[in-house]
Amino acid sequence: MLDDFLVRAALAGLGVALAAAPLGCFVVWRRMAYFGDATSHAALLGVALALATDLPILAGVLLVALTMALIVSALSERHVSTDALLGVLAHAGLAFGLVAISLVPGQRVDLSAYLFGDILAVSPLDILVIWGGAALVALLLILRWQAMLTATLNPDLATASGGNPRREQLILTIALAITVAVAIKVVGALLIAAMLIIPAAAARPFARSPESMAVCAVAMGALSVFAGLYASFAYDTPTGPSIVSAAALLFAISTGLSPMVRGK
Repeated sequence: MLDDFLVRAALAGLGVALAAAPLGCFVVWRRMAYFGDATSHAALLGVALALATDLPILAGVLLVALTMALIVSALSERHVSTDALLGVLAHAGLAFGLVAISLVPGQRVDLSAYLFGDILAVSPLDILVIWGGAALVALLLILRWQAMLTATLNPDLATASGGNPRREQLILTIALAITVAVAIKVVGALLIAAMLIIPAAAARPFARSPESMAVCAVAMGALSVFAGLYASFAYDTPTGPSIVSAAALLFAISTGLSPMVRGK
């Protein structure tokens, strides 16, 4: 029999994979890796806000992640030079978050849990929150899939057919903020962007359509969770980084197999 904490960890990881993997497909298609970094790193400011105001951690992280995501989205629409500026925002958000947490009076905080996650310590309530957030993200993607896909691949066509690319960008922004808020407990602020990008990138060589890429990305994310948990349990390695390392190995394997897959 598996220990209860491993079952809870697996359920939490699967919930994050369900939300992050298909959302990560849009991040990859839009070439928005910086977007995920800036939003996830700013989540530590949300932790500090929650500790200072006695808000639930989820509420503080969601508020700050959504604010940062909206700022990044607005800057990208203004065609601001994104690489350097958003790199600054990502790292500044992380640094200010760490400083803000250290300044909260009367709080002793295990920063490693927020930086790298603490999936083995998730509670049943945490699992409910994670799966609730994952279900909300999945619902947003299902309801807006075709509109978001058209706006991603061809914004001009989306506008000509009566769509609103800015609205779809806003929906994607909200979904990203929700994912960051529920994933911080599992993989931490430093690794959330990796769980968005790597499973989607690993799924790309095997995809024959956008829908199949999203499904394959979920499978890659779930496999990363199971492999990372196994490695952490067997070799006593940090669980969050082990999950991301497993995802990176899957990406390396899929990249190596890509010529054979495309040759079929």
